[in-house]
Amino acid sequence: MKEKAEPVQKLYTRMRLWEFPDEYVIEPTDGSSASSSLSISLVDASMKLIDSIPECSSFRVPKIQMIFGVVGMLKLVAGSYLFVITERKCVGSYLGHPIFKVISLKVLPCVHSVKNSTPEQKKVENEFSRLLKVAERTTGLYFSYDTNLTLSTQRLYDLGNESKMLPLWRQAEPRFLWNSYMLEALIDKKLDPYLLPVVQGSFHNFQATIEKEIVDVTLIARRCTRRNGTRMWRRGADSEGHVANFVETEQIIQINGFTSSFVQVRGSIPFLWEQIVDLTYKPKFEIVRPEEAIAERHFLDLRKMYGSVLAVDLLNKHGGEGRLSDMFSNAMQPIVSEDLRYLHFDFTKICGHVHFERLSFLYDQIADFLVKNGYFLLNEGSEKMEQLGVVRTNCIDCLDRTNITQSMIGRKILELQLRRIGVFAAEETISSHPKLDRCFRILWANHGDDISIQYSGTAALKGDLVRSGQRRVQGILKDRYISFKRYYLNNFSDGTKQDAIDLLQGHYKVSVGGDITPPSQTGGLEAIASFPLALCLVLIGLLLTTMSLGQVGNDPRHLLFSVVWGSISVGIASFVRAKGRVFCNRPRLQLHDKPGY
Repeated sequence: MKEKAEPVQKLYTRMRLWEFPDEYVIEPTDGSSASSSLSISLVDASMKLIDSIPECSSFRVPKIQMIFGVVGMLKLVAGSYLFVITERKCVGSYLGHPIFKVISLKVLPCVHSVKNSTPEQKKVENEFSRLLKVAERTTGLYFSYDTNLTLSTQRLYDLGNESKMLPLWRQAEPRFLWNSYMLEALIDKKLDPYLLPVVQGSFHNFQATIEKEIVDVTLIARRCTRRNGTRMWRRGADSEGHVANFVETEQIIQINGFTSSFVQVRGSIPFLWEQIVDLTYKPKFEIVRPEEAIAERHFLDLRKMYGSVLAVDLLNKHGGEGRLSDMFSNAMQPIVSEDLRYLHFDFTKICGHVHFERLSFLYDQIADFLVKNGYFLLNEGSEKMEQLGVVRTNCIDCLDRTNITQSMIGRKILELQLRRIGVFAAEETISSHPKLDRCFRILWANHGDDISIQYSGTAALKGDLVRSGQRRVQGILKDRYISFKRYYLNNFSDGTKQDAIDLLQGHYKVSVGGDITPPSQTGGLEAIASFPLALCLVLIGLLLTTMSLGQVGNDPRHLLFSVVWGSISVGIASFVRAKGRVFCNRPRLQLHDKPGY
């Protein structure tokens, strides 16, 4: 890679947080010259740079801890909240720059002003602050102090010198900047050395030996924030064409002075549809508005960003999936062109649960597109070849089938790259190098797990097959557990998580003043509906029914009691089934344009 122009001022990498009774002070401790400390008032969250730490006394004793980054600030009804990184882990390097994973995120309240708020404001503030506790557990956050992790290798190389002199947050691609909204409160304060860009996604790499050569392989995922969310509460697209679970995946290799990368993307089916949980194992797919213009907007955006696009649809042709696939196909017909192709491949019918080698049928159909649009390649002399197009893959969740398919494409591209560089012979493959093959499988399996955990709350299915190439009993049992866990999370946990995501990403804007409604305020049946309570009543009813039946021999009247208790249990169970949506954990924040959001 050519030398990267240094930004005007580097980010602080280590800071000491002083928690005084009336202010937070963040003191850089990484040896940066002419470093001013940042003071944040706990009364009104106002900020200022100071030259020295305030004096301590017996009445003003601070708590002190080390932090490793300022993520941003969120303004709620009556107070503000500062997000900082309290624990990090170096997980590798991106083009020679260390990459860190956020291990612990902490929310620091600046809420002294809440004391002067109305009871209603305090109630609302407490509701929102509970969501911030959920936000502290956000997974898959990565950052670098030295390079722009939101940009692919090709886009990073193509940055102009003027752009490279900007602070990292200003270089960032907005759609992949996880803390974009939270940084807004700090940007106008001229605090560039404190403003740390964070990406949500995945980062894994490995080194392997091929003959006498060492190849370094890195896999990065960048999750788009425009329609971020959980599996059942963010499906399809919004009215602007932004789709759920949109992730850019970049596979990078470095060997013999060459740097090469290949980018793929995944994303939900690009029109307005949803799948609202109702306690059934597979809720029905509901089409909100089948507008072709939304798909057109989505692919226009992709073409502007990546060039030519090949959309690979992995849905099957049965039931609800089949209807969605047919609608996707119909929406694509008017807009396909020389630089936009659509291909349907029924993954389930052709590959089943174990025959992933049959993905070669898919590769035969897309090989011409991959060869034509290539990959990014740069040698020591800065001679380059650019990637001119992207493969966009989707299934229903854009998780399990999508990850298996993308790993196949990544494998084929890596083989092409190694042949081009001269490391592989014409017929040589990754499979002929057992260590490289094993590391590559694990790399993609871990990548798939990370993306799946962020969207569904669980690891990906068929992980044993991806890792080892074999289906085992333990893997089948683990998949059953994962499926059950997804069902539980989707129905009883993800609604609150979705609210936390919408709050952090700015999809829900807190109204300061005016009419205030707590995010979880409900009425009628929803105010008292509780699945655990209903389940408890059903179990008690069944227990009493069993006990009554056991006493029938002593007193025939117990037969009547058993019928009564049994009927009550069946009635409650039927009610829960009929009113399933009421008992589920649903998002409470009212977004601007639901249901098309």
